[in-house]
Amino acid sequence: MTEFKLEGREYIELSDLLKVTGLINSGGMAKMAITEGHVTVGGSPELRKRCKIRKGQIVGYQGRTIVVT
Repeated sequence: MTEFKLEGREYIELSDLLKVTGLINSGGMAKMAITEGHVTVGGSPELRKRCKIRKGQIVGYQGRTIVVT
């Protein structure tokens, strides 16, 4: 499990979160994984690349988890 701190921001876009946490190497790969339904938010598949992820949400990809604080 990885923890990501928003540090004063209200949200981070889903594709950016996957990239900055190192779960996916590039923005293009992140967008592809999202549109193919491989990424979950709160346990449900999320298909919106620009989905706003806020404090308290949990993102999953390939058995790995990011908790946003």
